Amino acid sequence: MSSAPASHPAPLSVLDLSPVTSGRPPAAALRDSVELARAVEALGYRRYWVAEHHGSPAVVSAPAVLIGAVAAATDTLRVGAGGIMLPNYSPLQVAETFRALEALHPGRIDLGLGRAPGTDGRTALALRRSRQALAADDFDEQYAELRGHVEGFAPGHPFAGITAMPTGVPLPPVWVLGSSDHGARVAAALGTGYAYAGHFGVLDPAEPLRAYREAFVPSAARPAPHALLSVAAVVAADAGRAEELARAATLATVRMRLGAPAPLPTPEEAAAHRWTLAERNAAGRLGDHLLAGTAQDVAGRLARLARRTGADELLVVTNVHDQAERAASYELLAQAWPAAWAAARAA
Repeated sequence: MSSAPASHPAPLSVLDLSPVTSGRPPAAALRDSVELARAVEALGYRRYWVAEHHGSPAVVSAPAVLIGAVAAATDTLRVGAGGIMLPNYSPLQVAETFRALEALHPGRIDLGLGRAPGTDGRTALALRRSRQALAADDFDEQYAELRGHVEGFAPGHPFAGITAMPTGVPLPPVWVLGSSDHGARVAAALGTGYAYAGHFGVLDPAEPLRAYREAFVPSAARPAPHALLSVAAVVAADAGRAEELARAATLATVRMRLGAPAPLPTPEEAAAHRWTLAERNAAGRLGDHLLAGTAQDVAGRLARLARRTGADELLVVTNVHDQAERAASYELLAQAWPAAWAAARAA
C-alpha cells in the first residue's frame, strides 16, 4: 500500500509530453507547457515533470530548458525530468545541469533518470555518436559517476578531482524511471525513488511497485521508498466529450506505436479519420491505458488504482488538442480527487 497517510489523498502531479498539436507550430507546445504549469500549480498539483523524446514531429523535447522555464514561471511546484535519458549524456553534464537548476530553484527540482534512448535507432545513434555507445548497458556505472561528480570519487579514480559546478548545491532528488520490472530493481538497489510508466507500460503496475518496495535498499539520499505511477487520463464535464478527446489522443498514440508519429489531431480530425486495420489492432493492444470520462468516474478509477498498487502519488498525462480543454481536464480531476480518495479508502 501507499506510504502516504491513508487519511490524506495521494498527491496528483503532471507528466507533460509537450505534444505538438495539428494546425499549430511546434514551438507553441513549449509555451503551452509553461502556461499549463501555471494553471495546475493554482489547482494544487505537486509536481510538473517534462519528458525527453527526440526526432519526433509529435512532441517537443528540451527537458533541461523547459524545467528552467517552468520553475521560473511558478512558485510552489516541484519541477523535474520524467526523465533525462542518462545514456544520451555524459554524467558530468547532467550533474552540472541539475546542480545549476537546483541552485536557481532550491528545493523544487527533481531528476528522473531513464535508460532508453527516447527515440528510434537512427536518431539514438546521432545522439550517442557511436555504435559502441548505443550498445552499451552501463546505467549503474553512469549513475555512480553522476553521484561521484557531486559527492567525490574514491582516491585513484580516473575522474577524482573533477567536480560538477556549482559546488555547495546538492544533487536534486533522483528517481529511476521504467516501464518494466527491471527499472524497479535498479531503483531499489540504488536507493532512489521509482516512477513506473503506467501510461504505456504493459505490466500491472502493482507488480513493479511491489518489487521496488520489497527490494528497496535505503540510501543517504532516500531512507525510505517512494513510488510514482504515471497514468493517462482525459476528463470532461460530459462523458461523450471525454471520449471524443480520448479518441484523438489514442490515434496519436497509435501513430507513434506504428512508427508514424504526427501532431495530436483535433477530436474532429480523429472522428473523420479512416482507421486502418493495423491502427485498429494497435489501438486494441493499448487496452485501458487511457482513462476517459467525467471527473467523478475518472477520479474514482484513479483512486482505486493508487490504493491497489500502493502508488505514493500519480503523474497524470493528459494529451488534449485544445489548451483550454486540457487545463479543464486537470481542474475537474483535482476538484473530484479528495472525495474519490475518501470513497476508495472506505471501500
